[in-house]
Amino acid sequence: MNHRLHLKFEQLERATERLLASAEALGPDQNTAPAPGKWSAVQVVHHLFYIEENILKYIQKKLQAEEILPKVSFFTRLRVQLVRLLLRLPGLKFKAPRGVATLTDTGEVPTLPEMRKSWEASRRQLERLLNEFPSRQQNRAIFPHPRSGRITIYQVMEHLVDHLLHHQQQLNRITKALRPASRVQVDAQA
Repeated sequence: MNHRLHLKFEQLERATERLLASAEALGPDQNTAPAPGKWSAVQVVHHLFYIEENILKYIQKKLQAEEILPKVSFFTRLRVQLVRLLLRLPGLKFKAPRGVATLTDTGEVPTLPEMRKSWEASRRQLERLLNEFPSRQQNRAIFPHPRSGRITIYQVMEHLVDHLLHHQQQLNRITKALRPASRVQVDAQA
């Protein structure tokens, strides 16, 4: 695996573990939405897992075609940076793409332990893909991001990290909404 990809992969692993630990820390409240029409912690985790798994499947399919992928345009590189910046801004919300939101909103999501196990298996597939990713394709457009356009594998990894960190903020808001009293007690003890 290329060193830059390895660093992003490690960052993604740490961020995922932190997110899962945050959701698990809610205990029985992990399935409780903080307000009507809002996602629960489990739904947030499901959304992230679903996105990552589908990106992985798409990239695997594209690599099987063994075609030379197109170059990433300068305009796309600018859009990627803009999306990265927007994902990092606290409190900024985005509407999930149509198919993703519908799936997560149904409420029929696996349990957190089931998702953790499935995500771990999927993550090992991602690691293998990154280890075997052809060097001649690393600067080529491999994935059509809905807001940025066609992006490289490194930009995909950056997006996965940024997307996860964006939803970590959401999970922090969920925790604060569901456990305001315990937050005050922890702050008072510190």
